[in-house]
Amino acid sequence: MDSTRYPRYRVLTGPDDAAFCERVSEALELGYELHAGPALTTKDGLGYVAQAVVWPDGEPPLRP
Repeated sequence: MDSTRYPRYRVLTGPDDAAFCERVSEALELGYELHAGPALTTKDGLGYVAQAVVWPDGEPPLRP
């Protein structure tokens, strides 16, 4: 795997908040596609989410 490129498969995780939504949106803007639906859980009344994204074809982009 070329460590200067983003991976073909990524799992984004974190609290279910605007910052998490921004991270998923940034991955989609890079060209990633959603892989199935998100996984959701709660702990101490707070929501946490995980979303897998995959690179559809070719090589993923270079990391900045």
